[in-house]
Amino acid sequence: MARKLPAREAILAAESGTQKHYDALRAELIDQLSPVIVIQNDDQGGLYTLIHNGEQESLHPVSEIFELAKSIAHIPLGIYSITAPYLGRRLPDLPSSDRLDRHDVDMVAFKGAAEKGWIGPLRDFGTTLTTARQQLGDADLPRRLEASSARILDGALDFVQGAVRRGQVDMESFEDFTGPLNAAIRTNVRHASEAQIEGVEDLMGRWRETIGEEDWPGLYVVVLSIWTTSALNQNSIIVRQLMDPAKADSHLIDLPTAQLPADPVFVALDNLARIVQDNIAAELVFPVDHDLADALKGPEDLLAQEILRQLACPYRSATAARKAARAAS
Repeated sequence: MARKLPAREAILAAESGTQKHYDALRAELIDQLSPVIVIQNDDQGGLYTLIHNGEQESLHPVSEIFELAKSIAHIPLGIYSITAPYLGRRLPDLPSSDRLDRHDVDMVAFKGAAEKGWIGPLRDFGTTLTTARQQLGDADLPRRLEASSARILDGALDFVQGAVRRGQVDMESFEDFTGPLNAAIRTNVRHASEAQIEGVEDLMGRWRETIGEEDWPGLYVVVLSIWTTSALNQNSIIVRQLMDPAKADSHLIDLPTAQLPADPVFVALDNLARIVQDNIAAELVFPVDHDLADALKGPEDLLAQEILRQLACPYRSATAARKAARAAS
């Protein structure tokens, strides 16, 4: 027993050494990564940064129409955010009721319908919306976008004024407000999407000329986004179509984050350095076991497949039951 502790510490020292040298390689590799495009999703359609031959260029390529169209389309969500805790926990007979999770409703509607703390914030938001509606015609929006935005603003103001006057908000009145706005919101979404596609395609075309056709296939693109928009991220969808088709699956990295980082370029390059060095390590460390090599190269944990195999073992449940019985006795 006296010899076990130092023996184990000696073994763990090997892991400490491995981590130290792995981190040192990653830190040096960051400066070698090129060409790379880092995209941080934001309210302006995405901050794009090109890292190429030791130089960086950062800009927002998407026109302001993107932000304006989304700003109006988000208004029902803004009203929801104010009123949700007060909507009550009773599930009414509405088209969406069978899609609502009972427990989620209980957690979101945590203040209850009897409380009136929503009135002041909703009235203030209504003032903001009134100003936007009054000046909408001066914003020089495309005709259809202006018309759909007017419908959303008018519907929102009707809801705000009615709710404040009655001193009551509930799910029925909220869906009566939002349901008829579906077409208008889709129009705004369409204009935002068109603006984003056009801006990104123009920028990627210019950067492709900068990088050159010979180096373009080696381009890595790292897209940072909040988890809730990471699975089908709009920037990833657009950029994928513009990358080398043979490399897009391996060279387009979607990086979900809990919060958008203050330094997106460093976070992207730090993660990309891990990916690149693991790509080579996988084949050299596991030259005859492609399953383990693929696990090391990708987002899969190295132990994942073995754990899945053990969990699927038909004898495991019986073994667990015996252990539980012994612990209880």
